[in-house]
Amino acid sequence: MSDLPTEYDDQEHDDFGHDEGPGIEFLVEDVDFELADAQDLTSWIERVAEVHEHEIVQLTYIFCSDEYLHKVNMEYLEHDTYTDVITFDNADDADIIEGDIFISVERVRENAQIHGVTFRDELHRVMIHGVLHLLGYADKDLLSQTAMRKKEDDCLLLRTF
Repeated sequence: MSDLPTEYDDQEHDDFGHDEGPGIEFLVEDVDFELADAQDLTSWIERVAEVHEHEIVQLTYIFCSDEYLHKVNMEYLEHDTYTDVITFDNADDADIIEGDIFISVERVRENAQIHGVTFRDELHRVMIHGVLHLLGYADKDLLSQTAMRKKEDDCLLLRTF
């Protein structure tokens, strides 16, 4: 598990009772949420890593509430904003994926409505957005945001479920 943040390690969490594979884990904190298709998602995320010539060592998704993610954002990044996803890269090697991806289920649901897409598609986009950050992609300016969106679309096309 990572050094940042660790407060969820001490709390009760739901691992969905699925075998997610050796390197991908799905947790839930402070929100009523059940992840559908965990095994399919694991295979898809592994495929994205493989296409980008990276190995997943440890990838933890933490699905949480807006307030929980806001607290993480304040405590670790000193950002007083709500967001849909925060990614912490814990890898020591550029060719591996090791990190924690926090996702606000509430924010994803709201964004899906705003953008006129299904919750499932928006959730998958946000999940892979975090992986793309771990692969080295940024989204700080308009040009990199456009490139990130294209990469997300390409990755979404790799889904087989």
